[in-house]
Amino acid sequence: AVRPDWCISRQRVWGVPIIVFYCEGCREPVTDRQILDGIVKLFAEHTADIWYERTAAELLPAGHACAKCGGTEFAKETDILDVWFDSGSSHLAVLNESFGLPWPADVYLEGGDQYRGWFHSSLLVGTALRGSSPYRECLLNGWVLDGDGKAMHKSLGNAVDPETIIKDHGADILRLWTASVEFNEDVRMSATILTRLVDAYRKLRNTFRYMLGNLAGFDPATDAVPAGEMAELDQWMLLRAEDLVARCRTWYDNFEFHKLYHAVYAFCTVDLSAVYFDVLKDRLYTASPKSPGRRSAQTALYRLLDAFVRLLAPLMSFTAEEVWGHMGRTESVHLAFFPEPAELSAGLDDAARKRTADWDRLMPVRDVVLKHLDTARNEKLIGAPLEARVRLWANGGLYTLLEQYAAQLPALFIVSQVELKRAEGDELGVKVERAAGVKCERCWKYTLDVGVDATFPTICLPCAGAVHEIIHD
Repeated sequence: AVRPDWCISRQRVWGVPIIVFYCEGCREPVTDRQILDGIVKLFAEHTADIWYERTAAELLPAGHACAKCGGTEFAKETDILDVWFDSGSSHLAVLNESFGLPWPADVYLEGGDQYRGWFHSSLLVGTALRGSSPYRECLLNGWVLDGDGKAMHKSLGNAVDPETIIKDHGADILRLWTASVEFNEDVRMSATILTRLVDAYRKLRNTFRYMLGNLAGFDPATDAVPAGEMAELDQWMLLRAEDLVARCRTWYDNFEFHKLYHAVYAFCTVDLSAVYFDVLKDRLYTASPKSPGRRSAQTALYRLLDAFVRLLAPLMSFTAEEVWGHMGRTESVHLAFFPEPAELSAGLDDAARKRTADWDRLMPVRDVVLKHLDTARNEKLIGAPLEARVRLWANGGLYTLLEQYAAQLPALFIVSQVELKRAEGDELGVKVERAAGVKCERCWKYTLDVGVDATFPTICLPCAGAVHEIIHD
C-alpha cells in the first residue's frame, strides 16, 4: 500500500503508481517482499516521482536476477491505479481504532460529480475489502454562484472568500447562510444576500435575548409553574413549539436544513415576536414579580429557550454557546442532546391540547382587531393601542368563544377595554373608540380605578397591589 500524500507530483502522476517489476525475458513479476518494501521506503523519502526518475536497474538491488529464468534485465510497470483510488481508500485510513472511529461512515458529502469519483471508488474499495459500502448515506452539494448566477472564479473576481465573511459578519452568519439554502442545488452568494442573513440573524439573536432578559431572577427549580396551572396562552404557545420541534427533528434527520431554518425564523418573527412576546409584555413588566401570571410566562419562556438553543446549536454554534452560558450551563451546548418535542408540553393533558383549538380561532379575531386599530391610529383617533376601547359584535359559536375569553381579550388585543355584544348576523363587527378612564402611569392602561389606592394616586389598583408586594417583599 502507498500513502496518497507520497504522490504529490500531480502534473505527471494522476494516481498511485503500481509498484511492479517484470523480467524482460519471461515477464515474470518480482514478488520479493523485501525488495518491494525497499521501494515503499524510497516513496516515503522521495515521493512517487522517484518511480519515474530512476530506472529499474537503479531501483532494484545490484545483481538481482529473475527467480524463474535467471535474467537480469527488468522493466517497470507504467500503469497507475485510478486517481480516485487514494481518496476511495481513505475510509480505511480514517475509520479505524487509531482514531476511535467506527466503520462505515454515517455520511459522505460532496458534489454531484463524485458519483463517478469519490463515491464510486469508495464503494468499490469498501465492497471489495469488507463486503459493504463504507458510507450509510451520500449527500450531494451544488456549486456556489455569485448574485447573478455565474460560477465563482478568482479570474473573474466574483469569488467570495469565506474568511472575509467571517471577518465582516462572524462565522454564525456563514453557517446560517449554509443552512438557509437548499444545498443540493446550485446556490447564490452576494453582499445583498448576506445583508438579509445578517438581519435574520439579529432577529433570532434578539429572540434569545428577549427570553434571557425576562428570565432574570427566575429559578426553574423553585419558580416554575406546573404545566396544568399555566395560563392558557402559555400552554398554547408551548404546544405550537412542540409541533415545530417535531418537524425540525425530522428535517435534521433528512438533512433538510433549509426547511428547518425557514420554519424557525417564521416562528420567531411571527408566533413569538409579533404575537406571544407582544402579549406577554403586560404580565412580564407590570405584574408583581412572583405573581402566578408572571411565573407562568417565565416558565413558558424557559422551556422555549431551553429547547430552541439546543435545536439551533448546529446552525448558530457560537451564539448558542453564548446563550447556553447565560443560562448558567457549564458544559458546552454541543454536548447536549436535541430537545424532544414532549419536553415542551410535559405535564399538559388532553384537555389543554383541545383548548389550543380555541386559541387558533382567537388569533384571526386578533388580526382583524389589529387592522382596525391601525386604521384608528392613522385617523388620529388614538395614538397607542392602550388608548383604545374595542367594541365587538359576534354571533353563534364565535360569540360563545369570545364570551368565554372576555377577560383575556384586552391583553390579547393590547388595549385597555373590550366590550362584547351579540350581533344579528354571523359577521364579526369591530369598532374602535377612545378608552374610558384615566391613564395609569405604570401600566399605561386607561382604567376607572386610578388613585383608588391613596398611597399611589397615579396608578391603577392592580399596579398598586403589585407595587405593595414589591415593597414588602
